[in-house]
Amino acid sequence: MAQLPKNFAWGYATASYQIEGAVSEGGRGPSIWDTFCKIPGKIRDSTSGEVATDSYHLWKEDVALLKSYGVNSYRFSLSWSRIIPLGGRNDAINEEGIAYYRGLAVELLKNGITPYVTLYHWDLPQALDDRYKGWLNKEEIVQDFVNYAKVCFTAFGDLVKHWITFNEPWCISCLGYQKGVFAPGHKSDTETWIVAHNVILSHAYAVKLYREEFKSVQGGQIGITLDCHYPFPYDDSPENVEAAKRGIDFKLGRFADPIYNGYYPARVKAIVKDRLPEFTEEEIAVVKGSSDFFGLNTYTSQIVQDGGDDETNGYIRVGFTRPDGTQLGTQAHVSWLQTYPPGFRTLLNYLWKTYEKPIYVTENGFAAKNENTLPREEVLHDVDRIEYFEGYANAMLQAATEDGVPVNGYFGWSLLDNFEWADGYETRFGVTYVDYATQKRYPKESSQFLKKWFSEHVEA
Repeated sequence: MAQLPKNFAWGYATASYQIEGAVSEGGRGPSIWDTFCKIPGKIRDSTSGEVATDSYHLWKEDVALLKSYGVNSYRFSLSWSRIIPLGGRNDAINEEGIAYYRGLAVELLKNGITPYVTLYHWDLPQALDDRYKGWLNKEEIVQDFVNYAKVCFTAFGDLVKHWITFNEPWCISCLGYQKGVFAPGHKSDTETWIVAHNVILSHAYAVKLYREEFKSVQGGQIGITLDCHYPFPYDDSPENVEAAKRGIDFKLGRFADPIYNGYYPARVKAIVKDRLPEFTEEEIAVVKGSSDFFGLNTYTSQIVQDGGDDETNGYIRVGFTRPDGTQLGTQAHVSWLQTYPPGFRTLLNYLWKTYEKPIYVTENGFAAKNENTLPREEVLHDVDRIEYFEGYANAMLQAATEDGVPVNGYFGWSLLDNFEWADGYETRFGVTYVDYATQKRYPKESSQFLKKWFSEHVEA
């Protein structure tokens, strides 16, 4: 039987605003998501992360769940506004927030679970948005993010050896500043490019700091997580083949190409023109090579055609329907996701060939239909999610063992049903069912499937 190496990291991923709750406890300051959730019509069920899965109080229960699921690793994010409530480099550090995350990391390690820590999963301190417009202000935000990173490296670096600077810059910049459907809710065809540029710089200078001041002592690794759905051309026509290439450049290359190769993609430059900021020579020297690995969040594949009016994706039309009318795979609860394991294998090969970095799959998962309304007993028997995980795990195994792609880790999304951003609590991605009225956790069958799969496919 084909197997992954024994040091292969596997577990589940979460994000602070989606699980912690306790938004006004423990010294935490408000984030842009606290503010955004109060705008009528922005969250589908008019909820927020105010309580979420109450993991701020139930974290020991969550660690016990992880242990029962047989994982060896856990990816979670830190809340910037829980660590520095006002966010800035001259603002006070909240020792209560530091103690909370140290306690979590210690408990994980005590249970044989390696922490993988994300510094930023979308919850910017509201004070920084108020003070100088947050990600739009290059001079201020880069310095404040690097300072925040330094506080975290100092506070947790003896326990944490795996750092991720940002989760999905595409979502930060496009959904937050171009489409307006994520915090802070701006709509602009210029701001999205400024924000993306400033996120790249913030990432790169935080990595520079880690490598120069912390790596030799702490011995960790640091990188970034980017998201991508693999785009397959609708047919062999030159315009649709080109559309697929343009699609991956606008979704992934706009971040990956500067970070790994030192420049923006030509296809992006050709369309965005002078709205695309330029790196100075000094900046590009810091940006290029600023990730020790390739962190990948991926959920699905798409069939793409030339056309459409959305610059965010490079003026392509995306769907799941083949020319013969058939669908790619099983439809999820969310419109943007269908099961298609071959696309995952293709994407892993593309990333290794293009960027030549070992890959951590930092998110991968499935929202089964109607889990928010079905009886709990039916939800726990989550056959569509099991089908998804089986297909994707085996596709990853084939990429690693047959194609020679160095995949170092896999994190299912998510440990728990949780606050799913603009969807509120209507969409459930967890391998654990959460009864939001009682906060009681119930393992779904998918959690046991992955436990068994990894026990059989990782070398002992």
